[in-house]
Amino acid sequence: MSVLGAAVLELLAPRDGGVYVDGTLGGAGHASAILEASGPSGRLIGIDRDPDALAAAGTRLAGYGDRVTTIHGTFGDMAELLADRGIGPVDGILLDVGVSSHQLDRAERGFSFSHDGPLDMRMDPTGGPTCLDLLRSTPVGELSAILRDFGEERYHNKIARRIKERVADGELTTTGQLAELVRGCLPARDQRYRIHPATRTFQALRIAVNGELEQLERFLADFPDLLAPGGRCAVISFHSLEDRLVKRRFRDLAHVSNLPPHLARAAGEPVEPVCTVLTKKPRTATDEEIAENPRARSAKLRACERFASQENSA
Repeated sequence: MSVLGAAVLELLAPRDGGVYVDGTLGGAGHASAILEASGPSGRLIGIDRDPDALAAAGTRLAGYGDRVTTIHGTFGDMAELLADRGIGPVDGILLDVGVSSHQLDRAERGFSFSHDGPLDMRMDPTGGPTCLDLLRSTPVGELSAILRDFGEERYHNKIARRIKERVADGELTTTGQLAELVRGCLPARDQRYRIHPATRTFQALRIAVNGELEQLERFLADFPDLLAPGGRCAVISFHSLEDRLVKRRFRDLAHVSNLPPHLARAAGEPVEPVCTVLTKKPRTATDEEIAENPRARSAKLRACERFASQENSA
């Protein structure tokens, strides 16, 4: 089941004939729902950096024929990817930021501490440094900062030092070894919570390996120009840093100067909002959704709508 599927459809409001972009196509659960809601002629452009996910999604969506276009790429490059294909402006954009269940469930991808596999963690396994490459090349201080900033890991210094020691000895090459290393760094009192002791470390390293925050920042800078007036953008995030970036960007796009219009223009301040925020507080999963899909527990959904300029329409 797609995370916050019903809320996504409510906020994105797909319609017949609309053009929508799923920037994190993944297993195509959200994409399928959007296509159904925008039938019979709505179009969907699905973007994913994982070629395996893209192939699987293409098979799942094959029945929708030419209503679907799939693109191998990252959502941070969405503006370029759409422009290269002459697509836009669009009526809606969706991001479901983070790792997919498909990636977590495959041990060889190296995302999960539940399945022993190589320390890879690349969302696009066709290129770029692996997690192990990052652990080998990153100084201990920088590695500690990654664990602190991206994982909010309390024991970041100790874990980073231990990782560098084990990597130097050639004794850290798999996800299982990393998970056990992290467990050994945490006192017993901090291992009694419902999340695995290695959760924060794995999250931080995955974000660093894939440049996820940089990708999100690029997307947030570009997306308003990709939307038609009245077009909507919905973002599901699973990390406080990601949610904070989305919240602040949506807020800034809705800001209007308190100055009179002529003074605001002279000062370079906005006279009209770029977007209207549709979610004063993020939508979160219900208890029923969490029971059906535990991944939804930390999901936060925010949405905004592209403002139709009154000045331009006058």
